[in-house]
Amino acid sequence: MHDLALYRKYRPKTFKEVVGQDHIVKVLESSVETNKVSHAYLFVGSRGIGKTSVARIFAKEIGVSENDLYEIDAASNRGIEDIRALRDGARVLPFDSKYKVYIIDEVHMLSKDAWGALLKTLEEPPKHVIFILATTEVHKVPETIVSRCQVFTFRKASNVIAKNMVLDVAKKEGYELESGVAELIAILGDGSFRDALGTLQKVLNFSVDAKGKKISKIVRRDVEKITGAPKTTLVNDYISAIAEKDLEKGIATIKKAVGENLDIKLYFKLIIEKFRMAVILRYAPKLEKEMAGDLGEEDLEFLKSLIKTQFDSHSLSILLESFNDIDRAFIGELPLELALIKILSKE
Repeated sequence: MHDLALYRKYRPKTFKEVVGQDHIVKVLESSVETNKVSHAYLFVGSRGIGKTSVARIFAKEIGVSENDLYEIDAASNRGIEDIRALRDGARVLPFDSKYKVYIIDEVHMLSKDAWGALLKTLEEPPKHVIFILATTEVHKVPETIVSRCQVFTFRKASNVIAKNMVLDVAKKEGYELESGVAELIAILGDGSFRDALGTLQKVLNFSVDAKGKKISKIVRRDVEKITGAPKTTLVNDYISAIAEKDLEKGIATIKKAVGENLDIKLYFKLIIEKFRMAVILRYAPKLEKEMAGDLGEEDLEFLKSLIKTQFDSHSLSILLESFNDIDRAFIGELPLELALIKILSKE
């Protein structure tokens, strides 16, 4: 077992270690170099993509010590009295730094009265205070607050960046990942670096043999078993049904996936990822070597045997359109069924 969570152990400590947010890092680095620091920032983006990590790094880069750095979780400190206490504390000069930095996470959770109290502070902030507000739901932040902040929108982790991070961390922890494992873990992370590392940690913690000895090479079937991810066979059977123009087989595969109580959205995402690779193999076969790291040898041969059939951009577009409907479908598997029917009937 790992004593320290991987996302904490490998949390970036410098701007150079931050991945996937170059558009933000460059601006913040420039502001540090030119000494043009704003009194209020608003970091926007989904969970686990580095908002608070970048806030901490920024505070460190402008010379703020631990004594003058304050982190507040607005989810549990959301009332007007909490913000009044913050405002009173902000008036006090820093202990041993030029600035005092207040990082307020999940700031959208503040109450209406608390917003009013915070607004007064943002309108006339003490010269020595910098606020860094972080939120996953910017639409809940009053426009009066947003307009007084420099706003930075963080990007979700792309599968490529997340995959490379997973491979790097696994290697540092002394593990080897079978082809396709890192990509699967990245997909399970759903755009969150923290969730991807959390999934990796779960996999590593349970990767032991019958005697409790560490298994250094992680294979995909074990990851599927540990995480509950859809089995490769179910993904392949759906794709085979398209290639073979076998609607009954496809519907039966979907029914089996539902019967195993799988996350249908994740299942659909894995189908699209593999179908995309098949399309690339068909139209850009010279990229086969580059794709070998994302696919196991069996999967690669499986796709190569099918790509002369229905694997075209039109079919991929149908899958993508249907995937976008999955959150609105009251029958979870319906978009998968409709996509299959549309592709095979070419309606």
